[in-house]
Amino acid sequence: MNPFELTKHLMAIPSVSGAEGKAGEFLLSHLATLGYRVERQDVAPDRFNVIAFAGDAHVILCSHIDTVPPVLPIREDNDYLYGRGACDTKGIIAAMLEAGERLRNGGITNFGYLFVVGEETDSSGAKAANTLKWNSKYTIVGEPTQNQLARAQKGALMANLTVTGRAAHSGYPELGVSAIDNLLKVLADAQNADWGSDPVLGKGTFNIGVLQGGERANIVAARATASIMIRTVAPRSEVEEKMRNIAGNRATMDVVSASDPQIMHVVEGFPTTVVSFGSDVPHLDKLGRRLLIGPGSILDAHTADEKISKRELVEGVELYERLVRKLLS
Repeated sequence: MNPFELTKHLMAIPSVSGAEGKAGEFLLSHLATLGYRVERQDVAPDRFNVIAFAGDAHVILCSHIDTVPPVLPIREDNDYLYGRGACDTKGIIAAMLEAGERLRNGGITNFGYLFVVGEETDSSGAKAANTLKWNSKYTIVGEPTQNQLARAQKGALMANLTVTGRAAHSGYPELGVSAIDNLLKVLADAQNADWGSDPVLGKGTFNIGVLQGGERANIVAARATASIMIRTVAPRSEVEEKMRNIAGNRATMDVVSASDPQIMHVVEGFPTTVVSFGSDVPHLDKLGRRLLIGPGSILDAHTADEKISKRELVEGVELYERLVRKLLS
């Protein structure tokens, strides 16, 4: 399959975080058919990372199998491929695989593949891979950067907030305590907080991703929850402490995942950028110097019209091939 066909085939296999198994099985089979030595690394029941080697893996090409929901219909026009995972990151996986074939055809085998689960949630796959005892010198992490090397990325703090109130009849609200009202106060304080600024990374930002609470309109809400994401430019410990101080005794806070801002390895001759999104980079520090690059735009990821430019996808193949050659030289 050429990169376009492979991208569409991968998109046709749903792999929302937690249900990556079928996509992983396809990649294992596909890589074995191509002649790679393949392995699976169990991460959780029915969830595993896909590992493949052409030879000694001095350079690892790495991306994630999982996607965000929902699954989207696949379509294409002259310029783009559309569907869930198009740019985040099934098109990137296809570009990496095609680049690997070109490298092997040119007699280069000192590279391998690492395709992980769970990047869109808790990076469980990357954390498991980071325990492997490899002698890799570089890991190229594939994310949509419009084929530019990211020299820095913001950190992230993902957390769940919970507020408990007291239920009452809505006709007598003074007899209850609204968990929703109190949670909204916490969230307003967090939205209005200063999350810092950095000359390279820009400003830290706060997002309310999920908000839930109450049972019915005629009941004072006894419980409310929110899932939040802070894109950080300061150390994670400082950001977590600040958010806990904002929550105080008004809400309980459970951290889902957190990472510091990252400075990545860059290579002369390749254009660079700075990104605000998160990736598996912070969790792969035992696998050599980390680079972050791939075709597609992050502005298309997670949207209802996720897409990847066919031109960028082809350029991504050439870029990965050239980058691996440069790193091995």
